[in-house]
Amino acid sequence: MAAMTYEGSSIDPAKPSIARVYDYLLGGKDNYAVDREIGDVFKRDLPGSVAIAFANRAALTRAVREIAKTTGIRQFIDLGSGLPTADNVHQVAQRHAPESRVVYVDIDPQVLVHGRALLENNDRTRVVAVDVRNPEGIHTHPDTLEIIDFTRPVAVILSAILHHVNDDEDPAGIVRYWRDHVPSGSCFFISHFRSGNNPETAEAEKVLQQTFGRGRWRTDAEIASLLDGLEILDPGIVPASLWRPDESDNPWNSDEGRELTVWEHLIAAGLARKA
Repeated sequence: MAAMTYEGSSIDPAKPSIARVYDYLLGGKDNYAVDREIGDVFKRDLPGSVAIAFANRAALTRAVREIAKTTGIRQFIDLGSGLPTADNVHQVAQRHAPESRVVYVDIDPQVLVHGRALLENNDRTRVVAVDVRNPEGIHTHPDTLEIIDFTRPVAVILSAILHHVNDDEDPAGIVRYWRDHVPSGSCFFISHFRSGNNPETAEAEKVLQQTFGRGRWRTDAEIASLLDGLEILDPGIVPASLWRPDESDNPWNSDEGRELTVWEHLIAAGLARKA
């Protein structure tokens, strides 16, 4: 199968994609054999690791819902958005606040193809093809400026993206840029691989580093430090499954006393606000 070109990039079915592996783990169909091969390493050799993807997605859905329902924020920037799946940011936000506007940011060519097809008839969304490590390019992009009013509070979504930014690429600097370029009252949602100092963490990190050259597990303190200068809201940086859970998508709420699995501890989430 030939690679598909898109805006100077190409979809190469012979090269694994982080977005497509994630799609596969979530049960999606927008992936190739090479992505499934990597995903099967997690399914076969690291049983239970798929829970990371589902716990992360559920926490993202709850966070967007919380922001749309309890704040006046009506504009969202989803950095490293990945392939469209159920309950995307714009769908959740617009369900509770129809006037919400969303900019999706990604450089994976398949994400761009599918994202723009999905959003073709939604005039309150845009997909911007800029690397998350170039926040200035995202901030000044014409499509961003068409949708986002930076004089009003913004929700900056950093769902499962900063752990793919290596230390020497300054992930804290990415957050700091957005902190300095959005007004008071803006919110930052973060989810991030959470170091468990255990064999599962080490093996999962090894697989990602060997495959993609990135994938950095960080401690709760390191994750919190990425949000320096922001007020981290209750319940703080916690396992994603425990971030403001509800019965609709968290079965342990109806299973009182159930301990989280080791895998559910390996993805953390938190919500912060700019004072």
